[in-house]
Amino acid sequence: MLLTIGAFIVVLGVLIFVHELGHFMTAKAVGIGVPRFSIGLGPVTPLSFRRGETEYVISWIPFGGYVRMATKEDPVLEGDAPEEEFPEDKLFESKPLWARMLVISAGVIMNVLFAWLVYFFISAAYGRAEDPTTRIGAIDRERLPASAATLADLPVGAQILRVNGDTIASREAIRAAFGDITTSEIVIEFANHPPVTLPIDGLSIDARIETLAAMPPLWEPRIATVQTGSAADDAGIRPGDIVLSIGADTVTGWASMVGVLRESAGDTLTLRILRDGEILTLTAVPDERTTRTAAGGEEAVGYLGIGPNVPTQRVRIGAGAAIVEAGRRVASDAQNVWFVLSNMVMGRISPRELGGPVLIGQLSGQTARLGLEVFLSFMALFSVNLAILNILPIPVLDGGHLVFLLIEGVRGKPLSLNLRMRLTQVGLAVLLGIMALAFTNDILRVFGN
Repeated sequence: MLLTIGAFIVVLGVLIFVHELGHFMTAKAVGIGVPRFSIGLGPVTPLSFRRGETEYVISWIPFGGYVRMATKEDPVLEGDAPEEEFPEDKLFESKPLWARMLVISAGVIMNVLFAWLVYFFISAAYGRAEDPTTRIGAIDRERLPASAATLADLPVGAQILRVNGDTIASREAIRAAFGDITTSEIVIEFANHPPVTLPIDGLSIDARIETLAAMPPLWEPRIATVQTGSAADDAGIRPGDIVLSIGADTVTGWASMVGVLRESAGDTLTLRILRDGEILTLTAVPDERTTRTAAGGEEAVGYLGIGPNVPTQRVRIGAGAAIVEAGRRVASDAQNVWFVLSNMVMGRISPRELGGPVLIGQLSGQTARLGLEVFLSFMALFSVNLAILNILPIPVLDGGHLVFLLIEGVRGKPLSLNLRMRLTQVGLAVLLGIMALAFTNDILRVFGN
């Protein structure tokens, strides 16, 4: 518990500080007065000091922070009005539009830069983690596009040797070969199986993505993570367990096991588990979840709440490669966060998946127990998450303020203060609603439905 609380404080404190530091440093750089720098919201704690024109404080509500800039306008959620008066040339609204936009964007930029620096450190210190799996698990025939139908008869365990002439030594190499838009087709050479040519050109990105997703790697059916409050948790499944069989079906790999679970929503399943050299028999009932099909429709699938044990190998890389690798990981995180958010808005992902402070605390503690690299990776991912969330065009958030400034640039004058305040109140209501939903989901995860 102490480790979880400590990790939670570090994650939230560091990332809030990094975000607000971006606003603060940029405001100072363009000549805007800053009467207060706060970590946290609401009333100020006794932990405060003043240096120059700025009061540095820690406030009681830990979920956020703010940089109180000199202005004649009334801020929202930024404490009481400053005691001292600032000259006209140090007011936020006196600065040119580009400077104000830069100040508002600086928090998001700092969160992205922090994530990049963390990933650079990880890549330089630990190297690049690669999945050495080049064997293919169970083929998802329903997901295969018509142009990849020749893969339907591929046997489980088929090993990929080369793709378009390039030798394959990892799952990442397979992914990179499929992502090469300069190629007109995909030629896959296997060990002990005839080569297959897929007539999918490099610009048919969706078809290539679906093909790759339909031929998952042959991972062992070892469970690495168990979601708190999930069907697996209720069944007594624990990290490190190896699933030997489900009912009468022998499990040959992670992909085949997931295939059985997806078709068993609401069914009572008997699982034979290998744990610490002992074979156990457990009973589990997968929850029903709605997911998108390859054709764009929806289907109900079984969901147990477990994660795979992805095999990894370390590849040492130089500083130049670490720079590129860090950028790739930041871009990948941003893409994944945006995918989840957009699909949640469109109703493809349930709002029940949204997590709040309790889930953040749990993940902070879990990743801290797994070591410094995993903990830092979680902080980087969460930093990208905060950047994406803050750039959303919701008044109160940085993205909402940027929208106001963009409108000012188009109109040649700002929206009226009264209109901005009303829109900000609406944005605040939306934000509080999202926070209430996230906190409710946290409670349901802890105490059950």
